[in-house]
Amino acid sequence: MASIKIENLSYTYPGADRPVLDHVDLEIMPGDFLAIVGNNGCGKSTLCKVLNGLIPHFISGDFQGRVLIDGQDTRQADVGVLARKVGYVYQDFENQIVRPTVLDDASYACLNYGMADYQARGRQALAQCGLQNRENEYIWQLSGGQTHLLALAGAVALGPDILILDEPIAQLDPGHADRIYGVLRELNEKYNKTILVIEHHTEYIADYCKHVLLLRDGRAAWYLPVRQALSRVEELQASNIFPPQVTLAAHALQAKGLLPAGGELPTTIGEGKQAFRSIPRPEYRRPCPPPARQPGQTVAEFQNVSVSYRSVKGEPHTVFHNLNLTLHKGENIALIGSNGAGKSTLMKLLVGLLRPTGGEIRLGGQSLKEQKPEQIARKISLVYQNPEEMFIKDSIRDDIAYAMQVRQVENWQTRTEELLARFRLTDLADRDGRLLSGGQMRRASLAIGIALNPSLLLLDEPTANLDIATRKEILRTLNDMKAITETVMIATHDMQLVCEWADRVVVLCGGSVVGDGTRDTIFGDRALTERVGIRPPEIFAMGRAVCEDALCYTVPEFVQLFGEGKRNAE
Repeated sequence: MASIKIENLSYTYPGADRPVLDHVDLEIMPGDFLAIVGNNGCGKSTLCKVLNGLIPHFISGDFQGRVLIDGQDTRQADVGVLARKVGYVYQDFENQIVRPTVLDDASYACLNYGMADYQARGRQALAQCGLQNRENEYIWQLSGGQTHLLALAGAVALGPDILILDEPIAQLDPGHADRIYGVLRELNEKYNKTILVIEHHTEYIADYCKHVLLLRDGRAAWYLPVRQALSRVEELQASNIFPPQVTLAAHALQAKGLLPAGGELPTTIGEGKQAFRSIPRPEYRRPCPPPARQPGQTVAEFQNVSVSYRSVKGEPHTVFHNLNLTLHKGENIALIGSNGAGKSTLMKLLVGLLRPTGGEIRLGGQSLKEQKPEQIARKISLVYQNPEEMFIKDSIRDDIAYAMQVRQVENWQTRTEELLARFRLTDLADRDGRLLSGGQMRRASLAIGIALNPSLLLLDEPTANLDIATRKEILRTLNDMKAITETVMIATHDMQLVCEWADRVVVLCGGSVVGDGTRDTIFGDRALTERVGIRPPEIFAMGRAVCEDALCYTVPEFVQLFGEGKRNAE
């Protein structure tokens, strides 16, 4: 197995005033399953790109020190040679898919290297990545998780001992995320691959990884076994990394003197069951549900809507069949469901980007078919899953102003400045939106989305690909928007966002609405969550594992409930 050794590595991007990696010394053990963590800009992706030679061979800059892969200096090795030692699956993995069918794509790199057995290598890689028997399918027939596995198979086919994945489960539902990590575990344990993941989801780190590397201020702060690493709660939080909710709850109870001081904290639900068994079961009574809120004015309505896509092979693919749904003024709606359930399709139908094959959609009491695009744009706005798609100008100020300017909205200059200030973008107003950080891009895309004062705002995965600190910033922004826009619908896999923000949860599955209600109604129904493949926040599952009736959606709720139980017992 190939070894990784980094000696006194410093790297500075062209034009930067300080290094992103600063005198890094590190040795990664062969056969490790390593999570690389750190706040935005700490150098995680940069470190990985020096391992496969993209830096300095394709990305220039000031490079000092040595990086040795299996004893070979990356500066002396060709990138093509390094690709057979270090496979890389990027965060935007779709760009790695280059051929129309599954086997074509998995074997393409081997064909490019002139390997006579390229197809056999592709088939073997597909089997290792759980895609056997799908060789002849077109890539557009795959789900998001399967497409990610195909990108991984393309890297595996070359036979590298080291595999690097940048944010492997971003934008995936729990079922697909579990499958990705299950494949990675098998590649690590059965095929002896060294796995490196850049990951924000610490609950997956706790379940699957062996070690954690913390990068801070461009340096390797420490490289520790996973449980020891995740127990360093204050140190992780100082780097905007949030340990698993089970760990945070144990740390809080320990601080209150309700758990023994010292020692490693639990990092998984299984470990939490053992750690929390000393806490007496609280006398918990599920709170009475609040009185049903009278629905406000109807904003949008789906009446027996059906949608089908033509398929290259086989029968047309049906997304919705006789879908019925009504959205009311003043609601914060979370739209959830597994990948492929139709969340993005529903939003595109509402803004007129797609037309139903049957039924009717009404917006503001009028059939969508009777409204011109400019009429629809004044009532409803869609902020895309990839915020960079919202930017068409060379500055944030121009992007925010554009829709108002072309529609000759009165005082559009004043409103532009007000939106810049509200979303804390004034200092970034002249920057190109595509060059901002993830959180800044999200805030800018939200400002663009509400520029025309839509009565209904649609957000597609607003917290995808963001670290926990930036996700919390977006949540604060969404709460601030209550005073700006009347009704907001979010399509998301982020169940913490759902639980903290939404007052109504709509669940899609099999082309229909299968759940519609409060968070208690949805997450309290185990049959529904298991059927749809949705997963409430980890602390919710931890609470129910300790006390079946408990419905805890946040760590403070858990600590308050079980802390009170301890005191009551005394």
